[in-house]
Amino acid sequence: MSSLIPKKIGNMTYKIEKDEALGMKVPIIIYADDQLLEKMMNDRTIKQAVNVSTIPGILKNVVVLPDGHEGYGFPVGGVAAMDAEEGMISPGGVGYDINCGVRLLRTNLKEQDVRPKLKELVNDLFNSIPSGVGSKGAIRLSNSQLDEVLVKGVQWAVDNGYGTKDDAEVCEENGHMDKADPNKVSDRARKRGAPQLGSLGSGNHFLEIQKVAEIHDEEAAKRMGIEQGQVTILTHCGSRGFGHQICSDYLRISEQALKKYNISLPDRELACVPNSSEEGESYRKAMFTALNFAWSNRQMITHWTRKSFERVFKQSEADLEMNLVYDVSHNIAKVENHTIDGKQKSVVVHRKGATRAFPANKEEVPKKYRDLGQPVFIPGSMGTGSWILLGQPNSMNLTFGSTAHGAGRTMSRTKARQNYTESQVKKFLSDKGIEVKALTRDGIVEETPQAYKDVDLIVNVSHDLGIATKVAKLVPIGVIKG
Repeated sequence: MSSLIPKKIGNMTYKIEKDEALGMKVPIIIYADDQLLEKMMNDRTIKQAVNVSTIPGILKNVVVLPDGHEGYGFPVGGVAAMDAEEGMISPGGVGYDINCGVRLLRTNLKEQDVRPKLKELVNDLFNSIPSGVGSKGAIRLSNSQLDEVLVKGVQWAVDNGYGTKDDAEVCEENGHMDKADPNKVSDRARKRGAPQLGSLGSGNHFLEIQKVAEIHDEEAAKRMGIEQGQVTILTHCGSRGFGHQICSDYLRISEQALKKYNISLPDRELACVPNSSEEGESYRKAMFTALNFAWSNRQMITHWTRKSFERVFKQSEADLEMNLVYDVSHNIAKVENHTIDGKQKSVVVHRKGATRAFPANKEEVPKKYRDLGQPVFIPGSMGTGSWILLGQPNSMNLTFGSTAHGAGRTMSRTKARQNYTESQVKKFLSDKGIEVKALTRDGIVEETPQAYKDVDLIVNVSHDLGIATKVAKLVPIGVIKG
């Protein structure tokens, strides 16, 4: 196992050399400081990255980002690029919560405007936005209406009165993936997903009212409409039970196909199929429906958030200037062009708990920010703060255009329940001036800030490596959880 000890090769950069005896086809590159690396060494993060390196058609290296921790098959905070023609696509490399993502709304309110009405606002938001494990959305859709959501994404939400076309223009992929095919989705996924559209969910998902505490890049902040002391709203959620079921369905299909394609893997959780195969195409088309579902989901939550602010502050969303800054996705696999061994190649980039961080002048970046670079949001745990970053050219050199997606857990939910009480967590937050509302005791205790890595450490690694650099830090003043 000595070969699995990472060797430092540069600033915040560690490497595990390719070991053919372990079936490795590429090396592992880990971006972390000493403290974050130590945490990775205490679970299966490294071993899982090594396992990923054995997948047929993998190129260049496996990337582990500073928030890396053990996941299903692939480590969370992992990036892997597969040859689009000869490589694989893996449902485990995307994960269960397909297009779990983060979006940021700005306002023209300051903290002093919100504090007197904070409790009322938190309660209104909590009552307006369904949350929790099995939470149901506020609308009911027929099968044909659900198909529209799955094909159109954010555009469906906008067409049905949940926002404006300006919102779609500042979403990754404009909130819509072509070639999504509802026919590739099981009835079970439909039954799980349809009632949940427009709901926050549970676990680490949240809606936070935040204030801008620090500005690090004045020009970028100004372009995003961000200023010191301003109140913003960060929403973190995904495709709910719909995406979860698609992942389950296609993991089973991929496992069954391993023998057919003569694929040998060290861990069945890595189950994959050739990207160009019938099974690979079917998974991609189903995954894209989950991407579109998640974008619609966040769009509806955005709409209800705006309405809550209108009610509490007795002003219109236009008067409050509640503009969408951007919407980023993680848990996603897309075909992109990247430089591999000095040549441009078409590759399937799997971002498992990783955020795209493209630099300026990439056509994939929305027009509003194309000359600036892609906004990136890295949420921390409730009570600690979140960050706005800006994608940089070095991401294309080091991480297939990616950076971290969050703080990353260091404590299991079970352990959090054993070590903390609801009153302890609430007091910790209250002492920081944070109003919290959650559906259940576990919703608070399991997500205690002590269960997560320090988000500032993760952001510092990203910033210092120049893959995505600091724009502003946001700290919570109100939290809604399932």
